[in-house]
Amino acid sequence: MNTFKIALFGHRDLSLHKTVEKGLATIFSEIMRTQDIVEVYIGRNGEFDIFAASVIKRIMKNLGTRNITMTLVLPYKNKNIEYYENYYDDIIIPESVEKVYYKKGITERNKWMVENCDQIIFCIERENGGAYNALKYAEKLGKSVINLAKEN
Repeated sequence: MNTFKIALFGHRDLSLHKTVEKGLATIFSEIMRTQDIVEVYIGRNGEFDIFAASVIKRIMKNLGTRNITMTLVLPYKNKNIEYYENYYDDIIIPESVEKVYYKKGITERNKWMVENCDQIIFCIERENGGAYNALKYAEKLGKSVINLAKEN
């Protein structure tokens, strides 16, 4: 069985709630139907991450969780780990990220997520910030990308 890995990125603040919800529902309905196993990698550093995770949880509840897992990818250890353990299927801190100075943790985590996924879903409205840099890096690597903000 093949595992299809998806990462999600967006700005810290989110204005396109309906666009994100509709876009993720459409994308994940198709992916869950066509892929054997789906692994979703997501951070938790802003409103987009939290909202997207809740949308994916709702999709998982509606469509079933037989072939999808959602993994929280942290840039460093977090004091709220017990809460996260109850919400996400798995929590990881990539080994390469653990080795960097904590202020570079988010950038290195984003780089790891891009490098280790088959497709990356973005909601990028402006050309700055960590999510935008991840988009540019994904494009440089020739990754399959979708920007929900451009679908609007």
